[in-house]
Amino acid sequence: MIYNFRLFWRMTYRSLFKTANTPGRLTKKRIIFLIIFYIVWIPVSISTWIFFGLDDIFFPAYKKHPVEKPLFILSNYRSGSTFLHRLLSHDQKNFTSMRTWDIYLTPSITQRKIVGLFKKVDSLIGSPIYTLIKKIDQAGLQKVAIHPISFFEPEEDENILLHNWSSFLIIYLFPFLDEIPPYQFFDRDLSASEKKRIMKFYKSMLQRHLYATGASHFVSKNPSFSAKISTLKEFFPDARIVYLVRNPLDMLPSTVSWLNYAWNIFSEPEGKYIYLDEICELAQHWYRYPLQYLDKNPSENHLILSYDDLLSHPRKTIEAFYPQFGYKHQQDLNEAFAEGIKATEARRSAHDYSYEEMGYTRENIIEKFSDIFERFDFDKK
Repeated sequence: MIYNFRLFWRMTYRSLFKTANTPGRLTKKRIIFLIIFYIVWIPVSISTWIFFGLDDIFFPAYKKHPVEKPLFILSNYRSGSTFLHRLLSHDQKNFTSMRTWDIYLTPSITQRKIVGLFKKVDSLIGSPIYTLIKKIDQAGLQKVAIHPISFFEPEEDENILLHNWSSFLIIYLFPFLDEIPPYQFFDRDLSASEKKRIMKFYKSMLQRHLYATGASHFVSKNPSFSAKISTLKEFFPDARIVYLVRNPLDMLPSTVSWLNYAWNIFSEPEGKYIYLDEICELAQHWYRYPLQYLDKNPSENHLILSYDDLLSHPRKTIEAFYPQFGYKHQQDLNEAFAEGIKATEARRSAHDYSYEEMGYTRENIIEKFSDIFERFDFDKK
């Protein structure tokens, strides 16, 4: 079964009948979210799968469309992956990514063709619909703190797996870690058949996107894909991997802050910070597992980058791995990267947090991530 109906109904049942003493407790805010979610998501899901079926009828060639030299940006949360992803998205001659709009509103080829037609008609009458969408985007999505979102910006394409209800990101909407499958330990803990089911769907979505856009290479940014690096290479043998690593003293509290901010958008947990131990365990795995894989499978197609080096010298860092990965270095890249650096730095989060307030200590973090500090010689002060 392509769609994980069992998990969908488990989350529904839990949200309605077993929420006592959980982050998903039925407060007024939570009830309003659930009502809006089911009113919107169920018809959207049904229509999306109808359009997926129409793709098979009208555009069956997408199934054979190659996914050549895709670039996967992996890391822990809050480690510079969004910065790198959005910077690369300005090089539109080499790369394409899924935007928020593509992921949620037009994931199928058929939907994109229809929207393209409406866009042409809208432009003939002065683009009033596009102008309205831009205003909604600026007033709503772009106001999200810590991680600004836009319909027209590249986003984590793991969100596309929400369409078959098989993503770790479900935990944002339904904060029941004891119910969700262990997607955060994908390669290690999921069965072979489950991994195959999920990745076949994911690959088909990349094929649809590349078929619809006609672009050369797909660039993907997903921290949670750090847990599925082996499966990624199985399904995309010529994939290029960039793994970003940041000092745990900065990464961990920032991750806790971000995840809890996200949970508080859709839920109303009693405590300010929840799942502290689980986040720490997840973060350790997302450091160690991909690094172990890359150590065991050395390749010119793999690269480990420092968060500090990327932010200090973004253009130099990127231009270095273009020839390594076999991407064409266009003459106008300097202009594209200059625009990208300016845009991404303007959106960089200035969110404040304190790991002491979260119950961590500097000594505790250094101890738990001692091997990471040693390997990368991170500052412990």
